[in-house]
Amino acid sequence: MRRSLALAGLFLPATLVLAACSGGDSSTEAAPAQTSAGDSSSVVVYSGRSEDLVDPLLKEFTAQTGIPVEVRYGDTAELAAQLIEEGDASPADLYFGQDAGALGALDAAGRCAPLPEGAADGVPALYKSADGTWTGITGRARVIAYDPQQVTAEEVPTSIFDLTDPRWAGKVAIAPTNGSFQAFVTAMRVSQGDDVTREWLQALMDNDVQTYEKNSLIRDAVDTGEVALGLINHYYWYQKAAEVGEDNMNVQLAFAKPGDPGALVNVAGACIIASAGNPGGAGELLTWMLQPQTQEWFVDETWEYPLVEGVASPEGIPPLADLAGPDIALAELEDLPGTLAMLQEVGLT
Repeated sequence: MRRSLALAGLFLPATLVLAACSGGDSSTEAAPAQTSAGDSSSVVVYSGRSEDLVDPLLKEFTAQTGIPVEVRYGDTAELAAQLIEEGDASPADLYFGQDAGALGALDAAGRCAPLPEGAADGVPALYKSADGTWTGITGRARVIAYDPQQVTAEEVPTSIFDLTDPRWAGKVAIAPTNGSFQAFVTAMRVSQGDDVTREWLQALMDNDVQTYEKNSLIRDAVDTGEVALGLINHYYWYQKAAEVGEDNMNVQLAFAKPGDPGALVNVAGACIIASAGNPGGAGELLTWMLQPQTQEWFVDETWEYPLVEGVASPEGIPPLADLAGPDIALAELEDLPGTLAMLQEVGLT
């Protein structure tokens, strides 16, 4: 399932495109991905995506463009809050986060600058801001992981509202401190209202919901039978399958019915910081991440959905066009603080 990639050869067309856009020389020698603070030519990235994923990608960008990159890694929501607190004094040029909620919060606080003209033209309107200040880079679908030894495919709930049934007492897993779960709860608040969302969260608590730190731990808990059901993003299953082989996995995936909050398709996305010291370099990096060759890299390395036309989705998952989450714009997921307060109120954080 996972392919070994020769990155330099794979990204060569994108290099030529960027060189034409920037007026630079595509033959520039590679510079280190990490540079010392204060280098005015570097792009400073605040990344809510993990170093294991982002570091090789950004090194390839530097190798192709000669633009050095400094990275500060951390939690998606915490970095967004830090950017808001730092204001115009922030050293950040680009924010790369795991969900639209954090991007919406930054945009609402006036921390996102307009995207470069044409940079996100290939991204469907559903997956970027209406005012042109942030864009999705890849898509991720919420799914229900299940243990077929405890639950048949036909018995898996088709709505997240069914997870509070007494039948599932102590058998459902969530990751309330994880950004993807928090974005899902925010989407639920937007589509269903605060009262319904709060009641659902409280019902989960009353039904002895099991909590884990992150999606991968939920996937593994379902795989070993610790729990019967778990809410995760789709690509965690594919990452594990690539490591151990599909035949060696017990856990399986199910998609919630169309329109259900549990069918949310969120994005990992980026914005250029309004006070960026190097907005040109940040714009080149963002544009590069939406090039077809880079999108193919995300498909092969992360099993996320590409967001530009002409790039095939990972094998074995429903096409992005076939997924139908709640009828909301991802730009509406900006009230992350309200979600965090609600999770704390019901005792989940």
